[in-house]
Amino acid sequence: MRRFAFAALRITLAVLAIVTLGAMLIRQPVLTSLPWVGTSRANPEVLRRHVAFLTTQEQPRDARHPEQLDAVAAYIARSFRESGGRVEIQPFDARGRRYRNVIARFGPEGGTPFVVGAHYDVFCEVGGHCPGADDNASGVAGLLELARLAGRAKVGVPLVLVAYSTEEPPFFGSDGMGSAVHAQSLSAIRGMICLEMIGYYTGEQRWPNWLFELLYPSKGNFIGVAGRWRDRALTRHVVRAIRGAGGVGVCTFTGPRETLDASDHRNYWDRGWTAVLVTDTAYLRNPNYHTAHDTADTVDYERLARVADGVFNAVLQAE
Repeated sequence: MRRFAFAALRITLAVLAIVTLGAMLIRQPVLTSLPWVGTSRANPEVLRRHVAFLTTQEQPRDARHPEQLDAVAAYIARSFRESGGRVEIQPFDARGRRYRNVIARFGPEGGTPFVVGAHYDVFCEVGGHCPGADDNASGVAGLLELARLAGRAKVGVPLVLVAYSTEEPPFFGSDGMGSAVHAQSLSAIRGMICLEMIGYYTGEQRWPNWLFELLYPSKGNFIGVAGRWRDRALTRHVVRAIRGAGGVGVCTFTGPRETLDASDHRNYWDRGWTAVLVTDTAYLRNPNYHTAHDTADTVDYERLARVADGVFNAVLQAE
């Protein structure tokens, strides 16, 4: 009987060890932070104005209306220039239509760049109306605030900010994605951060299974940073930077590509580069995903500003 009890105890401890190790591999716990080194903070009201424009002035901004996407591209380019960015337009053709990425460069002109990107198009069913506030006006607004902060600071590495067209269906997963076009135009990068839905926070966080419920918070008051195993150094760097900037909780996820490749970072992975996703967990949290209810009034601009601060902190301390 005693031997049976000891055997049961050993099995229990072994299972606990395996679960703990698995949890650590998935969560990649980070115990330290990078101190805030910026001189200016992201402004929630500026972010609010960007999201308001993107969700009301140029609608619908989907692939079936390239003229609306062109107007959004012009707005982004103007904002980049006002921030002091060296701006260029990257036109490309997809499915017989012309689309445009908008690129802004900051910091040294030579050397291997660090890329931060967000898509500005939306997905909507034919005949529908989808403002796309969280998906992905929040990411674009964050990108424009990064530009404003970069224009006021001394950025030590070449920084490339890219607003992509055609991330959404019918282009997703194809060479017609704007991020695929941009990635293919580069020879090397230091790393890439994808901003995909970073503005929705709520008291309840939904998870797809019991394991995630065990490992992660039950409240949707945090931002997630996700990458593959080989991206873990950049993942941890971004987490430490967001934590050091303060104002919003942050969690990590490390997993296989198949669970993580649903945005623009996938195209930098295809080139063999390190890239991570910064997200509010998208449809796992936000019930307004790809609907008419994804409106500007559902975005938490204070937390969105703190995410922008954290990403900028990561850029300032990138190597």
